[in-house]
Amino acid sequence: MVGVLVKRILIVLSILFVVCASFMIFCTAPVPVDAGERGSFMSEQEWQNYQDSFKIFYFHLPIAITTYLAFGVLFVSNLIYLRLERGGLNKGGHSSARLWDFRASSAGEVGVVFAALTLISGSIWAKNAWGVYWLWDVRLTTSLVLLLIYLSYFMVRQAIEEPEKRARLSAVFGVIGFICVPLSFLSIRLWRAHHPLVIGGGGISGTEVILPLAVNFAAYITLAATLILFRVENEEVRDEIEELKREKTVNYQ
Repeated sequence: MVGVLVKRILIVLSILFVVCASFMIFCTAPVPVDAGERGSFMSEQEWQNYQDSFKIFYFHLPIAITTYLAFGVLFVSNLIYLRLERGGLNKGGHSSARLWDFRASSAGEVGVVFAALTLISGSIWAKNAWGVYWLWDVRLTTSLVLLLIYLSYFMVRQAIEEPEKRARLSAVFGVIGFICVPLSFLSIRLWRAHHPLVIGGGGISGTEVILPLAVNFAAYITLAATLILFRVENEEVRDEIEELKREKTVNYQ
């Protein structure tokens, strides 16, 4: 009952936050772009597009941070799975270890979707800010590598049929692959980059951006949490069906 209540609350909150965030982005969120940023090569239309493109910032940053959080959930879930599996708590049914494997894969799926959205929204913004959709900038490159690593994580899961072996190997892969998350986040602090240093670097300033940015953070974090919960439920149902099929096959033999 508690789980159902939590899920319903998350659904309502995510819908409310997403609607409010979208309204604020397109109707009330400020565009703190200094006129001095205008390049001499820009036409009036290009300058207007550049200013309008700032709106992407309000969801690009929250989506990027939510990506890191989702992969963080995958990392922690994999660690807990390996600890429980090592203790022999992964035998039959929906054991504690197997539930953590479901949570890891579910968080990973949501993280991959958000990572792709981060690259897409960033490329659109880059076209207006830099004149090109893509540069081999250190932040963009590490973000792409991050997406490819977790796509590989799911390739590992798809390649192995035996449930316990699949969970164990993918958990190890997920733990090792997580090293790219802090590397991606810290990349523009460790190396020179075109990408602005937003958090802690003053790349974008002004107290007027705080409220719409905070609402967007709330929107995408609650949306990700809701999607993860739904995916975990789906994984549990699918596992029950597979278990019934295996039992039926054994009884038939």
